[in-house]
Amino acid sequence: MKAILKREFKSYFQNIIGWLYIAASLALYGLYFFAYNLSLGYAKISYSLNAITFLLLITVPVLTMRSLAEEKKSKTDQLILTAPVSVGKIVLAKYLAMAAVHTIAMLFVAATPFLLMAFGSVPLAESCAAVFGFWIYGLLCIAIGLFVSSLTESQVISAVLTFLFLFIGFMMSSVTGMFSSSGNVLTKILNCYDLVTPLDSFLDGCFSLTGTVYYLTVTALFLFLTVQSIQKRRFAVSAKKLKFGVFSAGLSAIAIALAVFVNLFASELPSTFMEIDVTSAKLYSLTEDTKEFLKNLEKDVTIYVIAAEGNTDTTVEETLKRYGDSSSHIKIEYKDPTVNPSFYQQYTQENISMGSLILVCGEVHKVIDYNELFETEIDYNTYSQQITGYDGEGQITSALQYVTNDHMPVVYQLSGHGETEISGNFAKVLEKANISLQSLNLLETDHVPEDAQALIINGAVSDFSKDDADKVKDYMKSGGNVLLTLNYQADEKMENFNSVLSEYEMAPVKGLIAEGDSDRYYQNPFYLLPETASSSYTSSVGNNYIFAPYVQGISYPQSSDEITYTPFLTTSDAAVAKTDAANATTYAFEDGDTKGPFTIAVAAEKRKDGETNGRLIVLGSPEILADSADQMVSGSNSGMFADIISNFVNTDDMTTIVIPVKNYETSRLVVTAFLGRTIGLSVMIAIPVLLLAAGIIIWAKRRKR
Repeated sequence: MKAILKREFKSYFQNIIGWLYIAASLALYGLYFFAYNLSLGYAKISYSLNAITFLLLITVPVLTMRSLAEEKKSKTDQLILTAPVSVGKIVLAKYLAMAAVHTIAMLFVAATPFLLMAFGSVPLAESCAAVFGFWIYGLLCIAIGLFVSSLTESQVISAVLTFLFLFIGFMMSSVTGMFSSSGNVLTKILNCYDLVTPLDSFLDGCFSLTGTVYYLTVTALFLFLTVQSIQKRRFAVSAKKLKFGVFSAGLSAIAIALAVFVNLFASELPSTFMEIDVTSAKLYSLTEDTKEFLKNLEKDVTIYVIAAEGNTDTTVEETLKRYGDSSSHIKIEYKDPTVNPSFYQQYTQENISMGSLILVCGEVHKVIDYNELFETEIDYNTYSQQITGYDGEGQITSALQYVTNDHMPVVYQLSGHGETEISGNFAKVLEKANISLQSLNLLETDHVPEDAQALIINGAVSDFSKDDADKVKDYMKSGGNVLLTLNYQADEKMENFNSVLSEYEMAPVKGLIAEGDSDRYYQNPFYLLPETASSSYTSSVGNNYIFAPYVQGISYPQSSDEITYTPFLTTSDAAVAKTDAANATTYAFEDGDTKGPFTIAVAAEKRKDGETNGRLIVLGSPEILADSADQMVSGSNSGMFADIISNFVNTDDMTTIVIPVKNYETSRLVVTAFLGRTIGLSVMIAIPVLLLAAGIIIWAKRRKR
């Protein structure tokens, strides 16, 4: 077998076919590599591989057409039939030789992510999954080509039939979609020969064990059928030929049935184990918070997907599979709007997008429009909407909490003193947490409502009346939760406002903080990037920055018998509080200023009988809760806000989970125009031309002998 493998492999490089296969693969890949990765700066090579899936329809027939058809035509197949080596080993040797040629081409492709690392961050795990998926997809295509080559003695017919076989597999999902968008027995049978759909998971950032099983079993099946095709010619006596033919057909049927069974079994296994999420943002994986929620879920919930099964976004589909696998109480049903166009009108009278979700638990339901599952922004280079984040888990977990919880919390935001309204991403945090955000003017009520889970006082500009301050303090004394932000533009005398802070022995530090450490601010010393301490108030932040412009410091005692203080945002020792920032001549310390370090975010908890009996969380600026600041750090500020709200709301009888948006794209690569053109021309022209030239030279020399 080794001798046959060696001879076959050498033959591909002693003529032009092997060189042509590698050169053509690299040239077309190089074209899209230049367009997507080098020119547009995409870090994922899966875009380029996805664009060339049709390439194997052309190159594989050229590679495989002579493998067995030529043996038939030249009558050397008689040597195979009479060789002391088994037919299986001969077929395997020929297959491995072609697989080695394909592997060499893929090694060139596999090197490109490492090349891109010179220009920025590259998701190597996703790249490896994409290359592996494309590699085994190519191995299956080669096995199909080898089988077709065993059926004829004409290389041309072999190439044409191989293209036809591969084209049918390439288009199968579209063909079955025309038969039935919702799926039936016929489409399920035909989709067994859908060659491309299993590749999608690899290209989307999943290492798919289901796809791997499919490609390996179907490859093995076609190699077995190739062996059976050759075996039938070993017998010249008609009786024996008939006997073996029946036996061969029976074996083939058993092999096909076995392959179908293995793949059906693999498809029924939980996606959590069969689809390994290797994306950098863990797009498909469920967070521990969601897993814990699903573990404790006791009510039955049906998630209706307004689309035909298989016609939804692959990211959303993978996410839904994980929800279904994680809880027996969750059922996923697809509702094809072409079959039942009015189904969604049972739950909403508004028009919704294809792919939207409707979660139903008893009489309670919630609609998630497809567009809410993704975060987008305008790309001003193309003036088009670009997807920047995936919020599937956040929206679905939020909706599950909504339909299964009997009581929803209420948070009030104070008004009447020039407070800044909670809006944008921060309002979305409350919405995702199924928290009702209501405005409260203390002039219109005798006390803070009893259903208040928390009270937000965001950047008051004018002082409270004594009566307003007393109402807030009464709420705090009863164990209420307050989130308060300081405002450096507030009136100088804020005695009643400060009396609210004094309930927890805290007070604002006079002056606007200027950071003296250049590593701890962005562009301007007043634009702080504070040190973030690990706590339950910053668990979503991780190693990311918090952006805190125009902040004041917060003073509090080092220790207290009744109150526990948790500072979670602090400045460096080089920071100073500029008492007259408007007239300051330098960012450094001047007479009248206060030296740092400063705490600019702190949580204070009063405890009674070992349990928390009210919290006051103070932030040094309302700008921390502004969308403009949040966008500077890709949502870290709103993530911290979600953590704060979770501490307020989560109790023994009420739990709120807020899952932040997951970044959909990695950061763009920065490739200069000269380097991009140089590398692009090398990959798509120079190297393929050199490979092709080498093949032509070797082929020409052999012809002269």
